Amino acid sequence: MVRTRIAPSPTGADVHVGSVATALMNYAWAKKNKGQFVIRIEDTDRTRIVEGGEAQMLSTLKRIGLIADESPEVGGPYAPYRQSERLNIYKKYAEELVVKGKAYYCICTQERLAKMRSEQQAKKQVPKYDRLCLAHQKEIISKIKSEGVRHVIRLLIPEGQIKFNDAVRGEIIIDAKNIDDQVILKSDGFPTYHLGVVVDDHLMKITHIIRGEEWLPSTPKHVILYQAFGWDLPTFVHISLLRNPDKSKLSKRKNPVWTSYYLDQGILPEALLNYLALMGWSHPEGKDIFSLDEYIKVFDIKDIQTSSPIFDPVKLEWMNGMYIRKYPVLSIKYKVLEFYKDKKLDEKLVEKTIPLIQDRIKKLSDYLTLCEFFFKTPKKYEVDLSNKKEFFEKVYSELEKVTDWKALVIGESLINLAKKLEIKNSQFFMDIRLVITGKKISPPLNESMEILGKEECLKRLTRIQFFCIFSV
Repeated sequence: MVRTRIAPSPTGADVHVGSVATALMNYAWAKKNKGQFVIRIEDTDRTRIVEGGEAQMLSTLKRIGLIADESPEVGGPYAPYRQSERLNIYKKYAEELVVKGKAYYCICTQERLAKMRSEQQAKKQVPKYDRLCLAHQKEIISKIKSEGVRHVIRLLIPEGQIKFNDAVRGEIIIDAKNIDDQVILKSDGFPTYHLGVVVDDHLMKITHIIRGEEWLPSTPKHVILYQAFGWDLPTFVHISLLRNPDKSKLSKRKNPVWTSYYLDQGILPEALLNYLALMGWSHPEGKDIFSLDEYIKVFDIKDIQTSSPIFDPVKLEWMNGMYIRKYPVLSIKYKVLEFYKDKKLDEKLVEKTIPLIQDRIKKLSDYLTLCEFFFKTPKKYEVDLSNKKEFFEKVYSELEKVTDWKALVIGESLINLAKKLEIKNSQFFMDIRLVITGKKISPPLNESMEILGKEECLKRLTRIQFFCIFSV
């Protein structure tokens, strides 16, 4: 049974898009193999926790469609799924390693450790714990029991080479002499990342650990822990980190990185997942556009690429536009209504306007930028129209004669007037577009006027006449 997981830490405002890309691979691999996808919250770094961060992350993952089979919200057979609720478990396993001689108690103060590292650096040595406490375990254990001396538990790094296989990068060999005796249980009873992740992954029967390459240097320590406990290793899969278009590390200093930012801009969840699926992986048929179900069907770990994928918001918007164009009008209507639910837009009017803009918008937030004039009369214009009073009076008179208020008839009537007034069509229709929409760029004018209706269009022409008089 394949079991995968993601283990986000609530130390940010939301889920990083890079984490969603990783979560997507975990989700797909589990579903492809009829397994389970687990969400576990790693909240042991108490000093960095952001209030509300966990709820926001879980909400975003559901919003985007990566639904967990087991999580803090839905529970599961290996609960609890928050590390802060599993402290007794970590203590038990850390002390088990001490009994086995695979770990040891350390009571060194921060001052001593800082002095030791400073001296090592001065000698150009790799900063590592000098194992002072390892040679005095009986005395230290006695002090801990009798005096309650503050202590940590350190992993005893064995000699020799640490070997493991990565499904993407092949065999990796690390010399153990370069690894420090890592603290695995802190003095406050909280585990460090290394102990927590190994114990949880084993107890939760995680078979495949698919995570970012930033965790690759930590993996030898995890391998040592698995071997110290006598547990079988899972399959390790380390994927490349996302990069900005300039190939710098993807960070909030250069581009928005929180997933909810893109969703709140009107990027469709299915489009975002589709785009992230292409980060470090290619469809075997060379497709750019495909569904989550199709991705699950064709995804394979062996096809993950080691090159750093480029996360380009411009390409993401292009893909989102492709999705918007391929959906039926009714589908886009409901997506627009949901996106702008706080504005309570007229449902029938939205449906009428979708065909005019569906090929023009790249994200849902573009809708009102183009279509707000359908719902409210423009209060200002992008060009000064104060010297056009006489012109708009003639347009009003011409349109007032139109009895069949259809786009084709409206267009013919206006073209005839332009010829009569000897005004170029480009300037003629631009002025009318401005008075009707308030903007130089808008959906097709004649069709927009048909949707607005004759009464409303004449009202706007009347309003601009008063505006011209007032301006003078």
